[in-house]
Amino acid sequence: MSAPIHQADRAYESRISQEDRSRIGSLILAGWAGGNSVSHSYAAAWDQGMYLASQRSWWRIAAEIEDQMLRPQIPKKSGKRSPRQVPVLKATGPGQVWSWDITDLYSTWSGVVFKAYKIIDIFSREIKGYRVEERESDHMAVEMFRTAIAAHGVPGVVHADSGPAMTSNALRDYLTGEGVGLSHNRPYVSNDNPFSEASFRTMKYRPQYPRIFESVEAAREYVDGYVVWYNREHRHSGIALFTPSQVDDGSWKQVWEVRDTALRAYYTRNRARFSRYPTTPAPYDVVGINLSEAERLSAKEMTCI
Repeated sequence: MSAPIHQADRAYESRISQEDRSRIGSLILAGWAGGNSVSHSYAAAWDQGMYLASQRSWWRIAAEIEDQMLRPQIPKKSGKRSPRQVPVLKATGPGQVWSWDITDLYSTWSGVVFKAYKIIDIFSREIKGYRVEERESDHMAVEMFRTAIAAHGVPGVVHADSGPAMTSNALRDYLTGEGVGLSHNRPYVSNDNPFSEASFRTMKYRPQYPRIFESVEAAREYVDGYVVWYNREHRHSGIALFTPSQVDDGSWKQVWEVRDTALRAYYTRNRARFSRYPTTPAPYDVVGINLSEAERLSAKEMTCI
């Protein structure tokens, strides 16, 4: 009785012949030499009227080729992105640079958030435009800017992050049509838009902030009141405890005179309490995003008049 034949060696009619396997192997190697994949070689042979086996069989034969180093290597991502230019913005007065952003306002419904849009002047910190909607939309952003520009004039530059609404063609076309320069955050860099982020943080950490809104109308009502308070009453630590409206219209200088007179009178009565002559802080003469160290130090030195 003869020894049984191993299954791998049996001559099944469905098995690819050794001659065809060799031809397929040669075609695969020729394709690899040209930088082409197995599927490419399979399709190229088929295009020439040569069908030797299924595409899956071609890949199985390719896996059996000893010298896999001949297989073309698929370029891998290096993980390094080409560096985007750092946005550097400088304002020496109101109306030069606006920054804008959108934040979420949570509703009573799970997964439903309202969208609060806001434009802020980075020099005065005054809110120049805002709206609360049920969704994020480039057309709503355009309407907000159109209203703000009609009320406050055209800024030199508008800065924002790189979200869809901020980089939309509709907004870009409108702002550039008005002669406004555009600036955007670098990807994954959170401190490129500090003014808008700080302003939203002020709103959400205010003691009366409700955190959850029953309706978009309730959210609008709250934000309406907040904007009035923020612009006219909030003593902002970033502008020497003046209100944004005072810095925007220049009336802070009269208030500064009152403060300085009171401080000098207090110093005269209580000199023993001071190690040096006190100065009354004033808003910085220069405000910006990603300013150089020299410009930041210069701005800090100009805190009194």
